[in-house]
Amino acid sequence: MFAEEEIEALALGIRWVADRADGALGAAAQNALAKIAAVLPPDLRDRMDASALLVGPGEPIVGDGVDLAVVRRAIRGERKLSIAYCDRDGAASERIVWPFALGFFDRLRVMVAWCELRGAIRHFRADRIVSVTALEARYPRRRQALLKEWREAEGIPAR
Repeated sequence: MFAEEEIEALALGIRWVADRADGALGAAAQNALAKIAAVLPPDLRDRMDASALLVGPGEPIVGDGVDLAVVRRAIRGERKLSIAYCDRDGAASERIVWPFALGFFDRLRVMVAWCELRGAIRHFRADRIVSVTALEARYPRRRQALLKEWREAEGIPAR
């Protein structure tokens, strides 16, 4: 069974996702929290419901240009995406990318992907992705290998 602090950590994290992630992921987080609550003994469920750990309001989230559920499915399936992207200067480009991570920040979301056009790992702000099409083609490298390479290049320790 979960310890009391583990339940608080789960509830706090799930509440943050429910509040700050995209709609589909937020709804999934709320469903997960309800399922966890349903299997907890009554005393732990009561403590989880009465938790004083709150998710504070953040700045408004910059709207996503596309449905991030499509990106998450491509990441899970190691499938390529075709995207239309508009950079910060307004220049448009078409890219074939191999998405392997999706970062949720306080105000925006970022897809991390290998970009075939640039031949390198690139970061794509979700609000600047104009369109996304899931492709049947799998990318030739494993998602975990790409993630490891990116973490090493960015100096981010594995967890």
